[in-house]
Amino acid sequence: MLPMNPKQMKKMMKQMGIEMEEVDAEEVIIKTSDAEMVFKNPNVTKIKAKGVETFQIIGDYEVVEKKVEISEEDVKLIMEQANVDEKTAKRALEEAKGDLAEALLKLQEL
Repeated sequence: MLPMNPKQMKKMMKQMGIEMEEVDAEEVIIKTSDAEMVFKNPNVTKIKAKGVETFQIIGDYEVVEKKVEISEEDVKLIMEQANVDEKTAKRALEEAKGDLAEALLKLQEL
């Protein structure tokens, strides 16, 4: 393919119904069920084609694990069911990311 200057490329894309726009983003955060991907000072491009907008994110990111909120009720339940102290019950729940059944099974295996 022959090299093309940016103006020609933009013109061709416009003819095909594709619009591109740079987004002045300071930070982008993608949240998943167990972590967040945090992009600091990313290059973000919004692309609109056939009525659909998509975003392209380029840059370095950091993965931040979500800390699970563990209630006192859950700790007490695990303490009673597994017959363990509070510290052990809390640690089991943290390792199981708050999943009561998994925490209880791990403690019963010990």
